[in-house]
Amino acid sequence: MKDITAVIGSLSGLDTQQNARLETAWATIRAGLRRDIGARMFDQWLKAAQLGDYCPESQTLDLLFASDFTANFVSGQFGDRLRMAWRCAGAGVREVRLRRAPNAVGPRVLELPPAEALAVNDGGVADDQAPASNFQPRHSFDQFVTGETNHLAFSAAQAMAGRSQPRFSPLFIHGGTGQGKTHLLHAIAQGFSAHSPSAPVLYMSAERFMMEFVNAMRANETMMFKARLRAARLLLIDDIQFIAGKGSTQEEFLHTINDLIDSGARIVVTADRAPQMLDAIDARILSRLAGGLVADIRPAGLDLRLAILEAKRAIAGDPPVPDAVVDFLARSIRSNVRELEGAFNKLIAYGQLTGRSIDLEFAQAMLADAVRANARRITVDEIQKACAAHYKIDAAEMRSKRRARAVARPRQVAMYLAKKMTPRSLPEIGRIFGGRDHSTVIHAVRTIEELRQSNPDIDADIRALQRQLEG
Repeated sequence: MKDITAVIGSLSGLDTQQNARLETAWATIRAGLRRDIGARMFDQWLKAAQLGDYCPESQTLDLLFASDFTANFVSGQFGDRLRMAWRCAGAGVREVRLRRAPNAVGPRVLELPPAEALAVNDGGVADDQAPASNFQPRHSFDQFVTGETNHLAFSAAQAMAGRSQPRFSPLFIHGGTGQGKTHLLHAIAQGFSAHSPSAPVLYMSAERFMMEFVNAMRANETMMFKARLRAARLLLIDDIQFIAGKGSTQEEFLHTINDLIDSGARIVVTADRAPQMLDAIDARILSRLAGGLVADIRPAGLDLRLAILEAKRAIAGDPPVPDAVVDFLARSIRSNVRELEGAFNKLIAYGQLTGRSIDLEFAQAMLADAVRANARRITVDEIQKACAAHYKIDAAEMRSKRRARAVARPRQVAMYLAKKMTPRSLPEIGRIFGGRDHSTVIHAVRTIEELRQSNPDIDADIRALQRQLEG
């Protein structure tokens, strides 16, 4: 018995020491985060976080938050930064889990699922609704970088947020994950609230709409639920595809948007697909949604990805990110804007925490997994066909011996792109282009590089072909 008591006492001593190390590290990490992300952002999202369970075997630490929404938001925005900070803190933590505290009070009525936010100017409608300042300031129109793939959605969003009544309602924005739909919803709410601060604004996901409607029916409070929704002068619904197949929810949603449209309220709905592509959605809802303005956000092209990274670099501070790294990121992370920004943030966070400068080799090593996930193998054959179509020549000319300028220049462009966009060696590229020597490929690459500096038309051709090939 004495031995067992001694062992327990020893383990208790170890626990106490580990807890002390965790507390000390957390205080240091908190101070660093507050400095790096700003006092306002830190106080809003991270100040109330608490240390939870720690598993010494897996070296995993739980960080606890007041709600699932907060935990998920912090994970998405600062997760990589937190994990890297803990790994560098020397407290024996290799992994961090962000979770809702077990004893946390249930979510407020309008608190939303991950990657969403809420803003309501309640106009006296309800006591539990949050002010419009809860929308993320960084998700403003000023911070939204535009290009040809998102210009229509951006312009329509500005019109919906403007002082004048828009000519269309609802506005339906569709696009893939991480392309900027949620950013525009935040921006619309902030822009609208700026000129109509007392007008009720309500923002929730379609999934949340469904959950609240079901809960209201169970509690026999459907009239209160309907009154709260119909009081909105701006209603923002995210991810409408999630009510597919939910008959009663769709019926209530249809009545809601009909009443709001009839009253002159503004409605913005987002989805991952165009209205006609949504399955198991009531035809009457689709008709209403398509009867306003439908705007798509297509995947960002290379020029837009570069512009987004330039905007982030301008406000990132130290350590500086060289042009070569920006170009590498823009060409390598093509899946969506959110992942592109996440990769950039990861480099900045690691550089700040370790004091290491950011160069191309460092970026390639840190983002190897993300690059592999985004990789799409572009072939020399694809490049040849794209260049032939662009310059309106026969694809066979890429391999012919003809030296006429109308053929030679497109062939040089194709060689240049093959060198830049494929892993093929110079001799391999030469063989594919009709058995030419590698020195011919070198000459072509140098010629096009010089022409890009002096000839805007050639540079525009190269950019257009790169966008096309990168998809």
